[in-house]
Amino acid sequence: MTSLREIPELAALTSSGGMIRIPPETDVPLTPRVRQLIDSVEFRRLAHISQLGLVALVYPAANHTRFEHSLGVYRNALLFLQRLAHDERFSEIVRPADAELFLAAALLHDLGHWPFCHPIEDMRLAEVPEHELFANSFLLEGEIADTLRDDFGVQPRDIVALLSEKPRTPKSRLLASMLSGPIDIDKIDYLFRDSLHAGVPYGRNFDQSRLIGSLCLNAAGDGLAITEKGKTAAEMMVFSRYVMFSEVYWHHAVRSATAMLQRAFYLLYRGLDLDALFRLNEPAFIAEMLRQSEGHPARELLEGLFGPVRKLYKRVAQYSFFEHRDVYTQLARRPYGWLATFAEQFAAVVGPAIGRVVAPHEILFDAPPLKCEIQFEVDVLFLKDDTYRPLSEVSPVCRSLAQEQFDDYVKKVRLFVHPRVADDLRSRTDLNDLIAQALARSE
Repeated sequence: MTSLREIPELAALTSSGGMIRIPPETDVPLTPRVRQLIDSVEFRRLAHISQLGLVALVYPAANHTRFEHSLGVYRNALLFLQRLAHDERFSEIVRPADAELFLAAALLHDLGHWPFCHPIEDMRLAEVPEHELFANSFLLEGEIADTLRDDFGVQPRDIVALLSEKPRTPKSRLLASMLSGPIDIDKIDYLFRDSLHAGVPYGRNFDQSRLIGSLCLNAAGDGLAITEKGKTAAEMMVFSRYVMFSEVYWHHAVRSATAMLQRAFYLLYRGLDLDALFRLNEPAFIAEMLRQSEGHPARELLEGLFGPVRKLYKRVAQYSFFEHRDVYTQLARRPYGWLATFAEQFAAVVGPAIGRVVAPHEILFDAPPLKCEIQFEVDVLFLKDDTYRPLSEVSPVCRSLAQEQFDDYVKKVRLFVHPRVADDLRSRTDLNDLIAQALARSE
């Protein structure tokens, strides 16, 4: 019977065969069947979709692609398997065929992403599918489906199940946790890669090799744990994630751009062919949005993002769970449609207060979305006494950053406004009273 270490891609990890290089000086092994997948039209589309989208308006070198990230995740999958192949419990549960399914899923995990996918998904509009489900049309038929069946011996439907369905067996829960869990192949890559391209150190301040080298199974055998030698690396990963959200993903100017895109999309989406739009690469997506916004208020928002001159809305107020909690709790995690309507109410209230007409699209309230980030929790195996303990129990860092609600610290409610009215609103000492008036109108 073939062992895990005889899987062609794992063998290629330590050979001098075909490679593709990604930053930073990292070689990713390519077997013929992997090359067949990444050369497909559907996968090549990811080379023209940026990983961080609007973040590049603030961190101009953060223009790496979903294609590059997918290769990094695939390489991490190889490293996970290389490590876990030495774990007898893992080898008893995960057979070579399961490992090949996992590798294919790792490579294809972002296939359903469209441009600016996460900001649009965060709005949770009924007409917008989850990107995992949108990927099904790429996975279930065509060249990728043929390669999975003919070259990997994998049924495309099994890839769909692993990527988008709730796992029902210990084996599927284990594989799913390796794809998306507290310590997973996706998170390890995006923290490092986003940090590298943004030009900040925060996401690179944890020891990936040490962390991967400490991987083991949890007590139930249906998820990953770490041995105690990986504890510090895991703590640093938790902190890296916290700081990347604070300083990059939820940087106030990034969130201004995000709020502008979301409002423009919300104003236009009912008249768009979303299935066709989401199949486009990023330049074509932007061009289509601009075309559809001709003569529409959304045009000004999109021109500020994608026009010849960057013109972001200005932050005039912000509220957190710890400061101005009363305002925060009334606006955070509201449905997007409610927030958009509330912004219109606020525009109607604030116009007379500053003595000028304020258009509804000139007011944007950016708030934490309905869906919270998954809390970071993983068990630590202490080999000497063969006991597992939650990381939060043995780590003060994780107890404060993971056990407490992560979102409450980094995701603030912010009021962004068009630059022409920013100074008028910044000078107001009664902004909270104006918000209260608008809230009264919204009830």
